[in-house]
Amino acid sequence: MEFPVKTGAPASQRTACAILPVFEGRGLKGPTKEVDLSCGGLLGQLVKSGDASAKPGSVLLVPQLQGSAADRALLVGCGKQADFDAKRVRQALITAVGKLKSTGVKEATSYLTYTRHRSLDAYYATRVSVDAARSAVYSFDELKSGRKSRTRLSKLAIAIGNRSDLRESRRGVSDGRAIANGTDIARDLGNRPANVCTPSHLAREARSLAKRCDNMEVTVLGPSEIKRYKMGAFLSVTQGADEPPRFIVVRYRGAPASHAPVVLCGKGITFDTGGISLKPAPKLDEMKFDMCGAAGVLGTMAAIGELQPEINVVALIPACENMPSGSATRPGDIVRSMSGQTIEILNTDAEGRLILADALTYAKRFKPKYILDVATLTGACVVAVGHLYTGLFSRDEKLTAALLGAGERSLDAAWRLPADDEYGLSLKSNFADFANIGGREAGASIAAQFLSRFVDDTPWAHLDIAGSAWVSTGEKGATGRPVPLLTDFLLNL
Repeated sequence: MEFPVKTGAPASQRTACAILPVFEGRGLKGPTKEVDLSCGGLLGQLVKSGDASAKPGSVLLVPQLQGSAADRALLVGCGKQADFDAKRVRQALITAVGKLKSTGVKEATSYLTYTRHRSLDAYYATRVSVDAARSAVYSFDELKSGRKSRTRLSKLAIAIGNRSDLRESRRGVSDGRAIANGTDIARDLGNRPANVCTPSHLAREARSLAKRCDNMEVTVLGPSEIKRYKMGAFLSVTQGADEPPRFIVVRYRGAPASHAPVVLCGKGITFDTGGISLKPAPKLDEMKFDMCGAAGVLGTMAAIGELQPEINVVALIPACENMPSGSATRPGDIVRSMSGQTIEILNTDAEGRLILADALTYAKRFKPKYILDVATLTGACVVAVGHLYTGLFSRDEKLTAALLGAGERSLDAAWRLPADDEYGLSLKSNFADFANIGGREAGASIAAQFLSRFVDDTPWAHLDIAGSAWVSTGEKGATGRPVPLLTDFLLNL
């Protein structure tokens, strides 16, 4: 989809469809008022009669606009103008594009952000608009036979009221497109079934990604190399599976080698049965999404590769299946992690923290500025914050503030949860250094405290995306989160 930036009077802009905001209060405002004057007050009459409404979520397609350069108009309810922030812009444009998908319109112009809002500058207005439009047209049908579902809308112009904002608006389009491309990659990987998206498939996707960037390289470790690095925690999860594991290392070099990198660790369990601690049957198909941490990290690397910021980033992806078999790890087994610490495995379904433990240890060899791990780790996080927020755990205040800010700007929100040492008390083991699970209460914080034992003094944050990585109802599938959050964070370092 193309996203040209337009300037000029709304009434004289030629377009197949003008997407116009309707705000609460007396009379039409801004670009909607200008277009209304050019077509003899038709739009105002529709609002006055109640056919069009300012209520958020309402849309009305006006098929003909005599006197205006636009062929038709789509009136979109936007609520109070003073409250029309980035989140409401995104919701309004998703609603608008969703409506246009059912028409024959191939191109349109959005005037939703034509008037500059006090809390939304030109850059973020266009970035949010691109993100919203791309999200609205996304569909996963690569494995369907027959006719594919493709939207006819191929161009969405974004109109701005001030020519002085042109440069920042175009930068917003560029960044928004790259983030959307990365998000789509993450969604595609997450939506592919486990018989397609295997650890080897993730490795091939990583190599394909690196081929598009001269300053990106990929190294893939197989079972023998993983064993050589003494990643006993990682190997304990995969030993019951026939599918061989992969440890994927992606390096992006956008700055001199003297600049410490940010290391991203993504959980890549391509299917999680729970192992010997077998999961119940309901929604077991959704365990193909247990690699969404890996997908999010790869999507972020794709966005970074496209935008080429002057930073260094390393992505680490331990990828495997967690399967029950005669050779699978049993509850009560004790394994030695790459760090040398021993772990009593009391529940084989608490496997994500085991593969991340070795990835976090491996991360330290890069002497990173920050380590971030991303994982669909605990159902307890879903209970705590639901599906709206990603759970954020960190004791580094500067890093926490940066990640929360990135989540707010990108509309990919995170919520900070505690990871104090006291949460680790229930990990006590009589037979090993500690166990892989603790008490029932505060399970997400206990898991975060477990991971913290493998990062030493490196500033670190854990992102639990168990609630935000996919949706189970309605448009079921992967969301691509937290690609927007991570990319925004990296761009703002």
